[in-house]
Amino acid sequence: MSVIDKPSSRDAALQEGFGAEVAELYAQAARGEANAALQRALELRSFLALAEEQVARVRDRIHAETAADGDMDDLSAEKLRWDAEWMDAALAGRDGYTAALDELLRTMPAPNQVTSARAGLSPKIAATSPPAPVARAGAARMRRP
Repeated sequence: MSVIDKPSSRDAALQEGFGAEVAELYAQAARGEANAALQRALELRSFLALAEEQVARVRDRIHAETAADGDMDDLSAEKLRWDAEWMDAALAGRDGYTAALDELLRTMPAPNQVTSARAGLSPKIAATSPPAPVARAGAARMRRP
């Protein structure tokens, strides 16, 4: 399945911001009709859709492992710790993409507004790394192979 077909939590905001359905926005980009803001927004949206799929996969795996009708002997604290780390990473990625996309949509000019580029200036996107995970009481850090 193409990332174009995957839903994301910010599709409605993109449609509102650019005035077209997501599939049409990707079509504009494919035809070379997308401005820089739309190109960046679609790139962020693609990353977001994948990150949200990762979050859903980890969530579903945790639900399956901890299902009420599951065998108690199959539970593993080690596997759940790994899943918690995967979930932290997936959520951090999702949060970063949503924040960047929301900022882009918030700061881009209105569709009817003409922008004039000033010499020597270029748009910059400030990126910050997500905060380091907080160590949980009693949780030992494990080395990864």
